[in-house]
Amino acid sequence: MFETNVDATYAWLGLALVSVAAAGVAATLPASPPPDASGVAHTIDSVADGPHPARAEHGLAASQMRLTERSIGLRSDGGVGFASLHGPKVTPVPAGHADRNRTDGINRLRPVLDGVPPSSAFDDPDAFAAAASRARAAAGAWRPAPERLTVRRVHYGGVHVTLVG
Repeated sequence: MFETNVDATYAWLGLALVSVAAAGVAATLPASPPPDASGVAHTIDSVADGPHPARAEHGLAASQMRLTERSIGLRSDGGVGFASLHGPKVTPVPAGHADRNRTDGINRLRPVLDGVPPSSAFDDPDAFAAAASRARAAAGAWRPAPERLTVRRVHYGGVHVTLVG
C-alpha cells in the first residue's frame, strides 16, 4: 500500500532540479530594463539638426553615461543601452565640477551650456570653436550620469556648436 515506485522518485528529483535551475535563472535576470539611449539620442538629434539656436532637456534613469560626438551610452543596474547620433557632431561638455585650472577653454563650455552667451565666456568665435574641438577630442569615457541631460545649440559668429552635458 505504501510502496514507492522507483520511476516516480526519479521524476520528483528531476522536477526538483529543474525548479532549482529555473529559480537560479530568474534570480540572475535584471530587475529593470536597460536605460533608453534611443530616446536621449532623439532629443539630442532634434536640437542638433535645427537651423536655429535651441535648448532641450531629457531625464536620465542611468548611473553612468558615455557620450561621444556620434553616440550615447547609458549604464544602469538593468544593463547598458547604446544609440547612434545621426545629426551634426555634438560636443560633450564636462560636468560642472570640471577642473577649474584648465587653460584650454573646455571648462568655459559649461556656463555656455547652462545659458551664458558664448561671447561672454570666449574672446572670439575661433576660441569657442577650438574649445569645442578639444572637448570632442577628450570625450568618450564613462562618467557619472546626471539626473537630466541638457542639449543646447549655439551660434557664435560663423561657429555652430551643439553642446551636450
